[in-house]
Amino acid sequence: MPTKSLEQKKAWENRYQMGQTGWDRGAINPAPLPILDNGILTPCRLLIPGCGRGYEVALLAERGFDITAVDIAPSAIRAVRGLLAQHGLSATIIEADFLKWTPATLFDAIYEQTSLCALHPDNWQTYANQLRAWLVPGGHLVANFLQTDQSGGPPFHCAMDEMKTLFPKNLWKWPDSLPQHIEHPSGRHELGVVLVRV
Repeated sequence: MPTKSLEQKKAWENRYQMGQTGWDRGAINPAPLPILDNGILTPCRLLIPGCGRGYEVALLAERGFDITAVDIAPSAIRAVRGLLAQHGLSATIIEADFLKWTPATLFDAIYEQTSLCALHPDNWQTYANQLRAWLVPGGHLVANFLQTDQSGGPPFHCAMDEMKTLFPKNLWKWPDSLPQHIEHPSGRHELGVVLVRV
């Protein structure tokens, strides 16, 4: 693992050890529930980059998805493995720097909840390129863009105008409907959209 990735691993692990995980809700995000109930997303090969403690990994595995979950922090990996074991569920769990990670095969869908807002904006374009590269054409990106209305982070403010530039319409199909408003326990909120890779 390159030196920069080792530094990142230590930095993220330290945040977990110190409890500095402001993006973590401590429970399942309600955002995927209507998407699942409405049949927008059905069981498929799904990636969760920056899976954290794995609340959604367990939810989606329980719903029949073939999950691959990636995180750089050993504490996060241990937590998600423990959660899956507790509920008798299975998923492929990978400890890696997802900004440098390449999967063996592409995915039908990606659930992006906490990674973008946790990354410094200098890394956003690299991450957006990775998300597109990981998906099959026509694949779904379920994205929850955290709204902090503050400078600095993590978590960083994911303004919708910036998101539309980061995920341009020539590369991603945006929904006609307004973003889903999702309350966050921190008092912030997320704007949820389902994008389709063009």
